[in-house]
Amino acid sequence: MFKKILIANRGEIALRVIRTCKEMGIKTVAVYSTADKDSLHVRFADEAVCIGPPPSSKSYLQIPNIIAAAEITNADAIHPGYGFLSENAKFSKVCQEHNIKFIGATPEQIDGMGDKATAKATMIAAGVPCIPGSKGLIKDIPDAKAQAAKIKYPVIIKATAGGGGKGMRIVWKEEDMQKNWDSAKQEAAAAFGNDGIYMEKYIEEPRHIEIQIAGDQFGTVCHLSERDCSIQRRHQKLVEETPSPFMTDALRKNMGEAAKKAAAAVKYEGVGTVEFLVDKNRDFYFMEMNTRIQVEHTITEEVINYDLIKEQIFIAAGKKISGKDYFPTMHAIQCRINAEDPYNDFRPSPGKITEYHEPGGHGLRIDTHVYAGYAIPPHYDSMIAKLITVAQTREEAILKMRRALDEYIIEGVKSTIPFHRKLMINEDFNNGNFTTKFMDSFDF
Repeated sequence: MFKKILIANRGEIALRVIRTCKEMGIKTVAVYSTADKDSLHVRFADEAVCIGPPPSSKSYLQIPNIIAAAEITNADAIHPGYGFLSENAKFSKVCQEHNIKFIGATPEQIDGMGDKATAKATMIAAGVPCIPGSKGLIKDIPDAKAQAAKIKYPVIIKATAGGGGKGMRIVWKEEDMQKNWDSAKQEAAAAFGNDGIYMEKYIEEPRHIEIQIAGDQFGTVCHLSERDCSIQRRHQKLVEETPSPFMTDALRKNMGEAAKKAAAAVKYEGVGTVEFLVDKNRDFYFMEMNTRIQVEHTITEEVINYDLIKEQIFIAAGKKISGKDYFPTMHAIQCRINAEDPYNDFRPSPGKITEYHEPGGHGLRIDTHVYAGYAIPPHYDSMIAKLITVAQTREEAILKMRRALDEYIIEGVKSTIPFHRKLMINEDFNNGNFTTKFMDSFDF
């Protein structure tokens, strides 16, 4: 087992990893920018190393600085969390070259799943259902129009190196192709340094349902059931739950088997997520694979009663998993509490938290790194906390969430708590009647 792990991240996920490491008797090293010197992950780690100024490009994305921090502290492994360098093949490879274990996927696995066009080809070869689309990247506008005519409108063009909705455009008719093509390529180039574009059939009224998977170094894979992430805004998830209210036993079995095929196809090592779009007929299609821990891993942990960060560390240390699939025995919901103003188009609201009171009680979990007096910096993701409720039924989990949101007090910055309060009393949400388009008509 590892003696010391450096966490190459910040905020709640860094603190989350530190807590599990402490429970496993493993020493921890926090890295931080000057903007994060007062963050709890810095306070609670055994050691902390400043790696640069506030901009992430000069701190959390600086591979040489992170490797140097690992070497001077004698860390024998690095946990990347999510975001930042968690799906960076170069970082994974540099860790290998410096004899530091990267707690995550190998460079080959990250490369194979990180490029969306390559990933889709791999999944088709593995027999995983995929959305009809282009074979590889689109060359130019004439090629785009020809492919769209073959696939049939509406289509969606996507950045091959994309994520978070960047470089993604829906095209409803041929006359709109040029402007969407130009803007998607420009956005992709700016966001990822790669303007490669591919095309898929646009699935109307879809659900976004993902399957948590795990794989070891010996080729064994398993799935840990699903999470419904359909409540999202501009491709950013707001609320997640498990089990999905749209799921059936047959669909769960089929999606679980497809996710295991996907993991086996790339000889996946670690915990990861296979994401699918599911249409109104419950036909499902591979969307992408995330080769890292997910923000919403918490709800899976709650319904199967297992620490996924611990599983990541065990697998990285060479543990062989059983291959047993896991199914939810409870219902869990996660609300992302962000420093954003839901009354003003969810604009970020950085600043100092003047008053902070967390809800409590049975079946409640909060993952956060903030406290009264903490200043939320403007340089990073605006997440304040993840609020999770777990209960025997979905109805009970929603009622528990309503109560928890009413108790949660955050002053000094705007937060998304008012949005979540309204969502939890929405009739369609309560009836499980929603798709990824829910926010288009949600009146807030």
